[in-house]
Amino acid sequence: MRPVRCLSAVGLCLTLGLAAPAVAQSTPDTLPRLALAADDTSVIGVSSGGYMATQLAVAWPERFSGLGVLAAGPWACARGSLSLALGQCMGTHKGLPDLEILADRYRDYRERDLVGGAEALAELRVFIWQGAEDDTVAPALGQALAEQFRGWLAAPDEQLSRVESENAGHGWPVAADTTASVQDLADCRSGGGTHLLACDRDIAGEALGWLHGDLAPPETQQSAGQLIAFDQADFDARGLGDTGYLYVPERCEAGGCALTVALHGCAMDAEQIGETFVRHSGLNGWAAANRRVVLYPQAETSLPNPQGCWDWWGFAESAWQLDPLHDTRQGTQTSALMAMIERLQASPEAP
Repeated sequence: MRPVRCLSAVGLCLTLGLAAPAVAQSTPDTLPRLALAADDTSVIGVSSGGYMATQLAVAWPERFSGLGVLAAGPWACARGSLSLALGQCMGTHKGLPDLEILADRYRDYRERDLVGGAEALAELRVFIWQGAEDDTVAPALGQALAEQFRGWLAAPDEQLSRVESENAGHGWPVAADTTASVQDLADCRSGGGTHLLACDRDIAGEALGWLHGDLAPPETQQSAGQLIAFDQADFDARGLGDTGYLYVPERCEAGGCALTVALHGCAMDAEQIGETFVRHSGLNGWAAANRRVVLYPQAETSLPNPQGCWDWWGFAESAWQLDPLHDTRQGTQTSALMAMIERLQASPEAP
């Protein structure tokens, strides 16, 4: 992501972050089986990662208890079109997305068993954040996402939280006491750089607190745990990087903990900003204090996806599908991400 408005696939700009004490090893391991709880999984993403997080939650709502979305618009907004992605799902010069059209798309997918059931979707807890000065993804799109979920949730006043921060731009806000260096932080309003915004706002704690209830605060000292680099080759899908990351608190090494999946935005993958996101978003400290593992999958840059975004407009499918199913259970990236979740939730004894 860049501080200027994006005008091409290069500009499908979207973000995220974290904090951890351990150093990831240079040779990636296989993603472990940790017997993580299957009934307390959340997914949170920023920008392209926010769009992808919503795709996952709508495709498999029965597999998630909570969804966090930062700086992104409504589910299926792009409908497989780069033109719509740029003109209605980032900027709005083509107008706001028509939620009735998206509702028809959901009903069609539901009839074809390409997304989860309405009953499971209605039970999600949802946290939505947007910067009021976001000039990459218009704030009105966050409002549209909230409106979409109000139509899906059983008790939206109790299950949905939408927060808009004044004087904040596009990215992932972090608290003032972050362990990140000043050079790793972007200006709260203008963004850019790593897209970790120096807004003095612990958005990681706010989101996890809404999705999972009262949480123990992070310890003041660095939390005991490991940041593990793992080989993503087992989950091969177009647009995935070679290496992903996993934060495992010391108390979770024997299993039995819960899982949060954290999806970076465009230009926030390790290839472009190193381990800044996976160390300094604030998620790791909360995870260590509350027996949660954090999975940080990684997208990669390519000719059709030069900013390393997650596939929310269909680039990973469009080479062979006229109507790409990237936003369904059949999506190549959504399938790969779910396979990672299933691996972590499997027993270590599983073959």
